[in-house]
Amino acid sequence: MAAVQRADGGIPWYRGHHLDPWDHVEAAMALDSAGAHERAAAAYRWLANRQNPDGSWYAAYADDGPGRPTDRGRESNFCAYPAVGVLHHYLATGDDAFRRGMWPHVRAAVEYVLTLQRPGGELGWRRDADGTASDGALLTGCSSAYQALRCALALAEAQRDPQPEWELAVGRLGHALRDHPERFLDKSHYSMDWYYPVLAGVVRGPAATARLAGRWDDFVVPGLGAHCVLPNRWVTGGESAELALALWVAGQPRRAAEVLGWLGHLRAPDGLYWTGYVYADDTVWPRERTTWTAGSVLLAAAALTGHRPTRAVFDPTALPRGLDRDPARDCCPA
Repeated sequence: MAAVQRADGGIPWYRGHHLDPWDHVEAAMALDSAGAHERAAAAYRWLANRQNPDGSWYAAYADDGPGRPTDRGRESNFCAYPAVGVLHHYLATGDDAFRRGMWPHVRAAVEYVLTLQRPGGELGWRRDADGTASDGALLTGCSSAYQALRCALALAEAQRDPQPEWELAVGRLGHALRDHPERFLDKSHYSMDWYYPVLAGVVRGPAATARLAGRWDDFVVPGLGAHCVLPNRWVTGGESAELALALWVAGQPRRAAEVLGWLGHLRAPDGLYWTGYVYADDTVWPRERTTWTAGSVLLAAAALTGHRPTRAVFDPTALPRGLDRDPARDCCPA
C-alpha cells in the first residue's frame, strides 16, 4: 500500500486508476493500523488541501499530479467518512495538533452531509455536479455515515465544541436505518446492505446476531469468502474482510477470524489482495489489486488482534450515541 501512495499523499485504488475519498480514508486507516503514521498523516493532508468550499469532496480524482476531479458529484457517505479516519489517526498517535488542525475540515464536511438529510432521517446519497440532490438514499452509505457522525461527535467532544444538531441528526438517521427500510433504495442483492448496519453499529446486540444469521447462507461461500452481489458466483476480498469486521463488532471474534483466514487464496506475492474470485470459472477477476481491499483486510486484522484505535472507532459502545435510542436498553440518553 505504501508503494501505491503518491508523493502528495493521495492513495488511488491502484496506480493509474482513480482515487475516491472513502477508499482513500480506509487505506489511510490501514496504514495507521500498521504503524505507518506519517504516511497516514500525508493522506489526511491530501484531503484537507482538496476540500471544497462547501465542506464536500468530489466523488473521484484522477491518479495524476494535480489530482483533478473526474466525477464532480459529491456523495454524502464519501464526505462523512473522513471523520472516522481523523479520529482513528488521533487515537493512534495522540497528535493534538493534527486533531485541532483537522477539526475545521471535519466540521465543514459534516455540515455539508447534513444538507442532504431528508425529513425521514435518511441521507440523500449524492449531490450532482449541477447541485441537484439525488432523491434516493442508500442503506449501506447511510450506515457508514451513521458511524462517521458518531466519530465526528467524539471529535467535537475532544474539541469542546458541542454540536447538538449533529446529535439530533444521528438519532434521526439511526431511527430511519433500524425502523424504516422502506426509506432506502432496494439493494438487498448486495451483501453490504446485509452486514453494514452491523459493521457501522446501527444494529447491535441480539438484533445484530439475528441479522447476520438471517442471510448467511445467501452470501457466504465457506472457505472462499462473501459474495459481493447475488446471483453472481463471485466472492470479493473487500466484502469478506468487512464481514469479518462486522462479526467482530457483533461479538463473534472466532467466526470473524475464520472468515478472514479464508482470504489467503486472494493474497498476491506483493502482499496486496486480488479484488475477487469467480469460483464458477476458477479465475481471479478482475485482474486488479486494490488498496481498499488490502485496507479492509488490515483493519479487520487490527480489530481482531487488539489494535485499540481501530477497535475504538468500530466498537458501537465506545462512540457517542447522540440523541439515539439504544436498542439494547430501550431508552433514550436524552
